[in-house]
Amino acid sequence: MKVCVIGGGASGMMSAIMIARKGQDVSLYEKNEKLGKKIYITGKGRCNVTNATVGNEFLKNVVGGQKFVMGSVTRFNSNDTMAFFEEMGVPLKIERGNRVFPESDKSSDIIKALEKALRWASVKVNLNTSVEEIVKIENKVTGIKVDGKEVSFDAVVVATGGISYPATGSTGDGYKFAKNLGHSVISPVPALCGIVVKGEELKPLQGLSLKNVTLSAWLKEKIIYKSDIGEMLFTHFGISGPIVLSASSHINRQDFSNLKLVIDFKPALSVDGLSVRIDRDIIALKAKQTSSLLEGLLPKAMVSIFAKRLGVKLTSKANQLTKENRKALALLLKNFEILPKSLESIEGAVVTAGGINLKEVNPKFMKSKLYSNLYFVGEVLDIDAETGGFNLQLAFSTAVTCASDF
Repeated sequence: MKVCVIGGGASGMMSAIMIARKGQDVSLYEKNEKLGKKIYITGKGRCNVTNATVGNEFLKNVVGGQKFVMGSVTRFNSNDTMAFFEEMGVPLKIERGNRVFPESDKSSDIIKALEKALRWASVKVNLNTSVEEIVKIENKVTGIKVDGKEVSFDAVVVATGGISYPATGSTGDGYKFAKNLGHSVISPVPALCGIVVKGEELKPLQGLSLKNVTLSAWLKEKIIYKSDIGEMLFTHFGISGPIVLSASSHINRQDFSNLKLVIDFKPALSVDGLSVRIDRDIIALKAKQTSSLLEGLLPKAMVSIFAKRLGVKLTSKANQLTKENRKALALLLKNFEILPKSLESIEGAVVTAGGINLKEVNPKFMKSKLYSNLYFVGEVLDIDAETGGFNLQLAFSTAVTCASDF
């Protein structure tokens, strides 16, 4: 059987490898000059290749398409991914949050391993080759069109990714192919991206990093997301960092006019516990200024913002703060509100939410319900997950699931 795989990213390479290992004649088409351009920049160039959690613990981190990918991540889980790369000669390590990286901290080692597996499986790799169209007759695809010429295939796998980081080749080609074939596409939105905030209050905080905090998202008065304890960063446009990226994936289809974000600076303490600490700190400071109290609780850059929100003077004596002031400080440390304006543009998002409508794809084999020999894998589907290696694992899992039909 002649099989065409469109896209040389994580899901495309893994699909091609696994289908070829089934004895099929596989051709991989990539419009870039090299394979795995998006893999190369993942994990800040270190490549967070998967997350060492499985089963329900893994699925908890899937935001879009959780039920759809359940079978895939059971069939080929993170343990399988780690075994694959270690068998291909890439030693791995597990870091905080069960994030898995190559020991070398080089994403190029992951790409080289996939390229080696492609060679060993005798996959024909066509670089600098743009697929213009998928050709069909009735309910079957018959091949692809390249340079205006039709190339015949018995099956076609679409692994073209989303539309984030277009410089890596993710420019929405798969959506165009799908629509031309009668498939519907859920409108793409950014996921795992920074959040633009309203107003000028936080501008002086640019470059400030917060550690051991949590971030929650509230729609009107209902909490819709709360992060684990982690890190975040203030930027020129608002906020970013690991817990912000994850939050963005939970709010990207919400009405921002009814949305607020809340930072908890002291997640290990309750409001009452924090009040006790504040009273203790004030006693220890004796007659020192309120600025000294706040500097003991917060990064220095935050102090003036807190004082303004509390309505207290930094030059006043800390021991002159009223009972109400102290309670208000404890509450603000636990509930520092930020009003989001929008998400960072999709071009800068780590992944794309939205994509091929999952109702039109059979999750057992990633097969189109409209065409018996057409498949969709990876980010081109309407699936996405939180940061930490989960999205690459979804790419590998859906690829292996697709290959199981050959």
